[in-house]
Amino acid sequence: MSAARRRTGPGWRALGVFWGVVALLVLGVTGGLAWLGPPPVVGSAAVGEIAGAAPGAGAGGARAFSPVGGPAPFAEAPQDAAGRDGAGAPLPATREAAGERPRTAPDAGTVSPPGDRAGAGTWPPPAPEPPPLASVAAVSAPAARPMQGAPRPIPPPDPALLEERAGGTRLPRIGPDGRTSFRAYAHAAFDRADTRPRVAVVVAGIGLSASNTEEAIRRLPPAVTLALNPYAQRLGQAAERARERGMETLIAVPMESSGYPLTDPGDRALLTGASLAENLHRLDWVLARGAGYVGVLGGLGPLRGERFAQLAELLGPVQDVLCARGLLYVDARPGAPHPSRAWGRTVDVILDEPATRGEIERRLGELERLARERGSALGLAGDPAPVLVERLAAWAAGLDARGVALAPVTAVIRRPASARCEGEAPPGGGVAPAAARR
Repeated sequence: MSAARRRTGPGWRALGVFWGVVALLVLGVTGGLAWLGPPPVVGSAAVGEIAGAAPGAGAGGARAFSPVGGPAPFAEAPQDAAGRDGAGAPLPATREAAGERPRTAPDAGTVSPPGDRAGAGTWPPPAPEPPPLASVAAVSAPAARPMQGAPRPIPPPDPALLEERAGGTRLPRIGPDGRTSFRAYAHAAFDRADTRPRVAVVVAGIGLSASNTEEAIRRLPPAVTLALNPYAQRLGQAAERARERGMETLIAVPMESSGYPLTDPGDRALLTGASLAENLHRLDWVLARGAGYVGVLGGLGPLRGERFAQLAELLGPVQDVLCARGLLYVDARPGAPHPSRAWGRTVDVILDEPATRGEIERRLGELERLARERGSALGLAGDPAPVLVERLAAWAAGLDARGVALAPVTAVIRRPASARCEGEAPPGGGVAPAAARR
């Protein structure tokens, strides 16, 4: 076999076929691209058309479209609290917070949201502030004359009604002219000549939670009475804010309750096992914790001092001290007798046990019914929880239209049976005329 024949054997022929196939593939791809031509360029006008033709782009349901030039504006579609739109996709602000940055292009602009006009302000418009609870209730309540109890500040503590003690402590006293604290610091805006049924509410636990205390003072009507917790650290500040709003205040006296010692009213509580001198010393400590209040609430929050207050030999001397100092006594035990040795009143209804919306509303209705039957009624809430403040404000907003007067506690108290309790009577006698039936 010659050298020329060896060079043109089967191996060389296979290699030639391979390169021929490669050449044909390259020519085919190049020809196809040339036939298709360059891709179309989408301009800003086309982007606007796409945004206008997006699914759901109608009144009230439009979705804003954003080119790659910047973050998309907030759409008008519904959003949930987790920052997602109606389709369940994260909103642009949520994606940016998660670290996803939008891509940018040098020649693209941001497309305005549907319905955008020149001079329409920022997008999206800021959400309005929620109205106060009392305003919401007033809108839903029937048209009526304005409620009694517009804010009229209560004067600051009067030095003439304070007794200076050693160590700088001060205790309430009856003034040289016979004035008492429950008259000097009474809610002045209430019409004592009003003959409608009177309903009064005391909210206790004031001062323990700064936020709950502030909301109660701000949202509740001035005719509501507040009971200060003696263990609160900023008691004077809470009392001053309440007086600025024209709200009467009491100070709560912790007493031994039926669940003691499992339910502990604190180290300043009046106890059945303590001596009379020790209990009166603890009472002085409580009274010195504030000034400018009209009286005392027997009990602390949900602890109503049942075990101590049921013993006349223990509660009687306490009432004697309060009477001698020109203070009221509010007994927190529904169904208990009214105070017999001091000006005061026993609570008719506990409003927040349990502190649920439905139960609070039911008990407020019961309180209003009792006021119509008896001429006056007194309710007590142990804590200014948000749900209590909300429902109480809404209920109180409609009282005037229903023919019931919201009254401070000084307008529903009773005269003591004991002739030993002297001092000036509360303004207006303290009790609605129809209340004499009980």
